[in-house]
Amino acid sequence: MSMIDTGETGVRPTGQTADRLRITEVFHSIQGEADAIGWRTVFVRLTGCPLRCVWCDTEYSFHGGDWRTIDELLVEVARHDARHVCVTGGEPLAQKRCGLLLTRLCDAGYEVSLETSGALDVSTVDPRVRKVMDLKAPGSGESGRNLWSNLDHLLPHDQVKIVIASRADYEWARGVVGEHGIDRRCTVLFSPVHGAVQPRELAEWIIDDRLPVRFQLQLHKLLWNDAPGH
Repeated sequence: MSMIDTGETGVRPTGQTADRLRITEVFHSIQGEADAIGWRTVFVRLTGCPLRCVWCDTEYSFHGGDWRTIDELLVEVARHDARHVCVTGGEPLAQKRCGLLLTRLCDAGYEVSLETSGALDVSTVDPRVRKVMDLKAPGSGESGRNLWSNLDHLLPHDQVKIVIASRADYEWARGVVGEHGIDRRCTVLFSPVHGAVQPRELAEWIIDDRLPVRFQLQLHKLLWNDAPGH
């Protein structure tokens, strides 16, 4: 799937249309993962994704959405009076103006995080943003899309997340963390695929191997069973 047409090819639009993004939803909830877990957060979900992970739980964001200007999004975010904002998808970096949105949110004083697949270049993301970047294990069906050069652009406040669907995925992840020294760059998160790996099982693997990674469950799934809008 190609990137969404955001007006960056051909003749660049002028005026307000120049800073539009296609948005699936904006909602106010509790952050369910990464280092901002538990905080009230406004989520801005961009439409579109070039990956098709077999365990994806946000397929509804692949298509559709509505065009919104960044100014409109800032007004809606402010309405919820939350300090934390998470820009997510789909794959938000598939829209070229995502970077502008991230910078505008930082300029407005928010604690901003970006959830990204790790398949697209993160080198130009505003350094104030906390990148929560996936590395796709083989069980995702998309491990060949990992852009390994992204590891060179991680900052200490960033996080690398690996979703584990099997023992083979775990062993792959353990090897990748050790080979690339990812834990020395930033926090590493291991998360089980619901219904594929028992959380206790993954926790015990981490303990047995004394891995320098953080185990996480997705809090929003425990609270709302991953219903849209939460």
